[in-house]
Amino acid sequence: MFRGARRRTALTVLLSLTASLLAACGSGSDAGGDLTAEPVTLRFTWWGADDRHKRTQQVIEMFQKKHPNITIKGEFKEWNGYWDSLATTMAANDAPDIMQMDELYIASYAERGALLDLNEAKKHLDTTNFDQKALATGAIDGKQYGLPVGLGMYSIMANTDLLAKYNIPLPDDTKWSWDDLEAIGEQVAKAGGGQVFGVQSPGINDTAGLSIRARQQGKALFDKDGKVVLPPEIATQYWTYIADLAKAGIAPPPSVTVEKASAGLNQSATATNTAVFGFWWNTQLTALTVASGAKLKLLRLPGESQGKPGAYYKPSMFWSVSSRSKHPAEAAAFVSFLANDEEAAKILLTERGVPANLKIREAIAGQLKETDKAAKEYLDTVPVSDPPRITPNGASTLDAIQKRHTEDVLFGRATPEAAAASFIKEVQSEVDAAK
Repeated sequence: MFRGARRRTALTVLLSLTASLLAACGSGSDAGGDLTAEPVTLRFTWWGADDRHKRTQQVIEMFQKKHPNITIKGEFKEWNGYWDSLATTMAANDAPDIMQMDELYIASYAERGALLDLNEAKKHLDTTNFDQKALATGAIDGKQYGLPVGLGMYSIMANTDLLAKYNIPLPDDTKWSWDDLEAIGEQVAKAGGGQVFGVQSPGINDTAGLSIRARQQGKALFDKDGKVVLPPEIATQYWTYIADLAKAGIAPPPSVTVEKASAGLNQSATATNTAVFGFWWNTQLTALTVASGAKLKLLRLPGESQGKPGAYYKPSMFWSVSSRSKHPAEAAAFVSFLANDEEAAKILLTERGVPANLKIREAIAGQLKETDKAAKEYLDTVPVSDPPRITPNGASTLDAIQKRHTEDVLFGRATPEAAAASFIKEVQSEVDAAK
């Protein structure tokens, strides 16, 4: 899910054009007004594969039966091309009424006035069954620009079949440290004889691990104004840890790590049973269990008991409404249906993640697979702190920047110190350029 600089540049240019259009006038009607009885057509866009399309279309039909005067026109695409298409329609003043939004991009749209503050639509959008920490993931400066659809939490996924094979006990994840992970990873690597590694190398696929390491030390990647405030010494420690895992043979060689990361989830060290511990979102448990054919168990991240809690809710995606919608009340009513209707939830299940709506989460519990139940339980029981500041405008390529610096460290092209300094400078430069 991580994108190149070219897409970020196109997004910035197109949204800049949109800004002047949006500044000129607001939405065509009051988001807090009564629903109309007149015929209304709403455009709804999302990304996803065939299963998501089929489930979503079923839910659209359910909504239209309850609201026969409202027609929902679906516009779905694969991830590749979704953001360019959305930015283009925004620039052309032809945005969909309801859109599926991602955490990496929500600030880019919201801060240019492209998204409706959903607080204005409370008459039609019920959020009473959402945890405040979940709602905070879609809020900027007190305005709710996105309603979280599903939630995930970063985790360690442990292959208990391999641990049993090597007679190595499962660690106590309520107490373990980062040093403990390294130590048990070394035990596994020795037992695996070069065929199975202790830890799937972190730092390749996203910035969650770096963010959590900072949060455990009372720091963050960004402050409330979107400025990069990550201390260089924490980033240095992070990349030193990753480099040490590889050098000690606890993690696979750099070339293997990069190859597997590029090949996707099914070719990962976790999926191919070539590493016992892997860094994943809890919601990926089902897919990885199917791919590996092994028993996998979700563990809390190391270090949570030694410092401040770093774990947080990450939205799988948001529902957002265009600030230019001519029918914001009806759009909000549809979003409320997606988020709150139990019959709709029984169709959608966890396809878009474990529901952020607490009542809905319990309502579908009996229909979930064992692995989805485990992902739900993890979300329900692991302590979380307040979410980090939403990825600021300009930083949508954050993951790609980190991936590049991680590869430079692994291949010895840069020291952890140099990578830390360069990473911070580059991300800040991207944020500044977007202002």
